[in-house]
Amino acid sequence: MKISGKIKIALAFTMAFFFANQTQAQETNKATNYDQGFRLGVGINGGIPTNEDFYNYSLGADVRLQYDLTKRYSAVLTTGFTNLFISNNVKDLGFIPVKVGFKAFVWEDQFYVLGEVGGGIAITNGYKQDTYLWSPGVGYAGKDIDVSLRYEAYTEYDTNQIALRIAYGFKL
Repeated sequence: MKISGKIKIALAFTMAFFFANQTQAQETNKATNYDQGFRLGVGINGGIPTNEDFYNYSLGADVRLQYDLTKRYSAVLTTGFTNLFISNNVKDLGFIPVKVGFKAFVWEDQFYVLGEVGGGIAITNGYKQDTYLWSPGVGYAGKDIDVSLRYEAYTEYDTNQIALRIAYGFKL
């Protein structure tokens, strides 16, 4: 598969974001006692496809592994299952997303922005079209609960989606 212009833009934006926040990352000396470590989140997703003429809605579940680099910045790895429900008696499209990303807490250590890039592996109903995907999002994370809203774009499917994720997270 050829990398599209949208993916190149998303990757460039992600890299620029990492470099732009370099000076802030230097200011984390106050968090020397911060307990770096892994967190695991298990979530459910519901979405509205942008091509509503063909797709009705999406549902999915995911598992997100998060490693806290500092108190404000984390690296994430997300996988799970997403099903795009298609109208007009056409078989639904189910795929496994595999994404890596970066989470930055921007307000009161609870509200964050998140950027992820990766791929979707089609696994149901005879679909053989894999896709690249990218998904920026915003969210709120408490001690155990994580609620986020994201835009997820696909290079090889004729829709994208806006999805809500509700998850339960815990330290490993």
